Amino acid sequence: TDFFPPLTLCSSLCCECGVPIPPNPANMCVGCLRAQVDITEGIPKQGTLHFCKQCERYLQPPGTWIQCTLESRELLALCLKKIKASLSRVRLIDAGFIWTEPHSKRLKLKLTVQKEVINGAVLQQIFVVEYIIQSQMCEDCHRIEAKDFWKAVVQVRQKTLHKKTFYYLEQLILKHRLHQNTLRIKEIHDGLDFYYSSKQHAQKMVDFLQCTVPSRSKSSQRLISHDIHSNVYNYKSTFSVEIVPICKDNVVCLSPKLAQSLGNMSQICVCIRVTSTIHLIDPSTLQIAEIDGNTYWRHPFNSLFHPKQLEEFIVMDINRVQEKRRGAGAGARSNRHTLAEAWVRKTSELDTDRQYFCCTHLGHILNPGDLVLGFDLANCNLNDEFANKMNPHHVPDVVLIKKSYDRTKRQRRRNWRLKELERDREGTDTDDERQYQDFLEDLEEDEAIRKNVNIYRNADVPVESDTDDDGPPRISLAEMLEDLHISQDATGEEGANMMT
Repeated sequence: TDFFPPLTLCSSLCCECGVPIPPNPANMCVGCLRAQVDITEGIPKQGTLHFCKQCERYLQPPGTWIQCTLESRELLALCLKKIKASLSRVRLIDAGFIWTEPHSKRLKLKLTVQKEVINGAVLQQIFVVEYIIQSQMCEDCHRIEAKDFWKAVVQVRQKTLHKKTFYYLEQLILKHRLHQNTLRIKEIHDGLDFYYSSKQHAQKMVDFLQCTVPSRSKSSQRLISHDIHSNVYNYKSTFSVEIVPICKDNVVCLSPKLAQSLGNMSQICVCIRVTSTIHLIDPSTLQIAEIDGNTYWRHPFNSLFHPKQLEEFIVMDINRVQEKRRGAGAGARSNRHTLAEAWVRKTSELDTDRQYFCCTHLGHILNPGDLVLGFDLANCNLNDEFANKMNPHHVPDVVLIKKSYDRTKRQRRRNWRLKELERDREGTDTDDERQYQDFLEDLEEDEAIRKNVNIYRNADVPVESDTDDDGPPRISLAEMLEDLHISQDATGEEGANMMT
């Protein structure tokens, strides 16, 4: 009586050890029942998971790779599918992960199962299944590492010396995440090449480019191999996208027919922006027009000057024009610019008395004594079919483009930055850096372009007051994004990566 509980009217003795127990169909205590029957027999206690370290995905047999965070429902389902056939003989009650060190390459699964055993008795048991994570590169990462394995390429070209359009295009691609399906991005002297593993991904990029920048495209394909028995053909497709050769701050000369169709605007215009269309402004009347890609290819025109031909002028006197008579059929005017008449002098000719008179659309930001960049049409030879046929009295002496600021000061105070695409470069020079700085300055000066670009806060540069009205244009903190670096630990939250 000291070792066994007293017998009651509702008790019975275990047939193995004789311990008084409540009556059950097996007539055995739990200890003896577990010693006699193992309901987890036949269920594997170890398994293997294949993990790709490049893209951080797990293999779901037979050939699907899925993205799973540690201790997630998706990873739990993947582990249970590995032993699904063995679990069909028992009833699964509960399943969960046991914490393991993130770099141990081990996953432990705690399972609770039930099964009907001797004479209808139901036995519940808890056991642990351990999975070993093995590294295996997926097919997509194999193609990326090979770099020569591709089925489609998109060749983007623009026949200009300046890369402003490509810098803008790069930011749009990053914002819309269109670079995720690329196997490789190669930069060459006049454009970019995007390589893809399927023709559908390349076609998606071409459609995006045609909606983003004024361009035209054509495609071709080359037969690589074919199987006459299964009727399977292997092609490599090439898409050629040509962007219009016009960039921001270019001075262009329109054809008389095109200028007339745009509201009788002047043939000499300034390109103030390139988005999905070419935005032009007439500096003598503030008349604006937008030209899409189809219109441009029907009536093509070229830039009269290269960006390196910009000259620096000093404003001697400026008079803002309130209202100017508009001709018949004139188009819309810009509300963001102010028309002004200015006398300017080249900074390289300050020892002379020569001045130039011009009309400008920069009357809202120019004052006497300011430095401004522009093109000298009076002392140059214009090699353009439309400009050579114009009446000389209709050709302005000087076309002012933008106000000049101290570039060194702007770089020092710039408290933001942009992300870049990972690409193979043929070679960079100092001119590329100058063009990139020009693009950053364009973002600061044009709010319409900034809306399509993700701008990130640069924590290395201290925040200064935005109330400096006399300084160069700046981007406010409200337009910047915080750059987050989130990695995952064993709980799926912030922390260290599981595999290194």
